[in-house]
Amino acid sequence: MEYKFTSRSVEDTLTLAQNIESEKFPNMVICLIGELGSGKTVFTKGFAAALGIKDTITSPTFNIIKEYQSGELPLYHMDVYRLEEADESIGFNDYFNKGGVTIIEWADIIKDSLPQERLVIKFKVIDEDTRVLVFTPYGEKYEELCSAVL
Repeated sequence: MEYKFTSRSVEDTLTLAQNIESEKFPNMVICLIGELGSGKTVFTKGFAAALGIKDTITSPTFNIIKEYQSGELPLYHMDVYRLEEADESIGFNDYFNKGGVTIIEWADIIKDSLPQERLVIKFKVIDEDTRVLVFTPYGEKYEELCSAVL
């Protein structure tokens, strides 16, 4: 089942991310898909702030993975835009099972390396301020999360 949310501002996207964070659990994987400037990093900033992370969140485009340990749970923020395909030497599976939350920007690039259970959020740009976010939960925990938040 898919769920849709219309964000009419950066604040809407931040609030949505904070609401999703309230349903967090260890080993949660959130996959973000959308064009440049669609709101993926904004979503991650909102989620991180709700976790209690005070660090400045930027897209880890050149690092691939940034780790934040200062929140309620560790946050592993990945940006796989520069990869042409999943690189097993990066050890994605290790991050998915470290007890934190993993948020992956451009997750469709590594779709074959993603865990079976995950939340996929596709960002569609409507205009300068408006985005439609389409949620596809894979697994019971993610279905429950979507039902609770959306």
